Amino acid sequence: MNKESFSESYKQAGVDITAGYRAVELMKQYISRTMTENVLTGIGGFGGLFEIPSGYEHPVLVSGTDGVGTKLKIAFLAGKHDTVGIDCVAMCVNDVICCGAKPLFFLDYIACGKNVPEKIADIVKGVADGCVQSGSALIGGETAEMPGFYPEDEYDLAGFSVGIVEKEKIIDKSKVRAGDVIIGLPSSGVHSNGFSLVRKVLDVENRDLNEKLESLGGKTLAEALLAPTKIYVKPMLELFKRVNVKGVSHITGGGFYENIPRSIPSGLGAVIDKKTVKIPPVFDLIRSEGKIDERDMFNTFNMGIGMSVIVEKDDVDSSLEILKKSGENPSIIGEVRVSDESVKII
Repeated sequence: MNKESFSESYKQAGVDITAGYRAVELMKQYISRTMTENVLTGIGGFGGLFEIPSGYEHPVLVSGTDGVGTKLKIAFLAGKHDTVGIDCVAMCVNDVICCGAKPLFFLDYIACGKNVPEKIADIVKGVADGCVQSGSALIGGETAEMPGFYPEDEYDLAGFSVGIVEKEKIIDKSKVRAGDVIIGLPSSGVHSNGFSLVRKVLDVENRDLNEKLESLGGKTLAEALLAPTKIYVKPMLELFKRVNVKGVSHITGGGFYENIPRSIPSGLGAVIDKKTVKIPPVFDLIRSEGKIDERDMFNTFNMGIGMSVIVEKDDVDSSLEILKKSGENPSIIGEVRVSDESVKII
């Protein structure tokens, strides 16, 4: 069988090889924006080569992997695919930064029912945007066309990040003490967790996602729900340079109650003053339409705080200043106390 007839037979089976080639060509312009001096290969090899940066005495590699989850269903319904890639990167690099590590490179995986090159390129554009925001190089990935496994107009998206940190500078929660202060960094909205609940309570499949809602400040539901997950890498790296950060939590699935305790040792707990948490309107909408009680909201969503940072009292003012100069709008949301409760919201 010659190449042309083979390609046609494969296409009849549901896989368009030429579409794959075109998708790669379209995405190259976005991938090129993420290249750093440590990347040793271009796109197209069997593996991405990345040289470990110099200047580390005892470098430790830190890895993280995650996906976008059912937030993708909102992208399908809205027909908007150029921001979910940011979510994919954010979910990984925000985890890596919690260890004190600087993200180095990223790989993505897209599985789809039908390879539409322009749609795949849109997805990768978002991934590249997230990589630029986090200083990561996009050194490889995979687009798998899987007819009969995924519906033609749907896809899944996941990614993998590797970062680096000097061993002695790894964030060590054992150093957290009672009296330490918890600083919160605002989220951009729902981020990429809890969307199975969001889709159910807001009945997104049966409502107009493009209707502007007063309760959302004039935004459409699609705009509010698809707001990309905020990437905290660069502000946090600036903070690490100048302040002894004792604990960092990425507020994802499980909200405050599951994530903040991951940065606090046993015997201590976080006391959060909910009056200091500025809750975005989208959460009020979810809470009211779903008739969800307050504790469950804080146990499911980020509620407006995407990352928490623990520092000593003496470092609070300088930490707030550094974060503000880095473009963040931080606030003191609580403190660490001796407690049997890992998190208490008052």
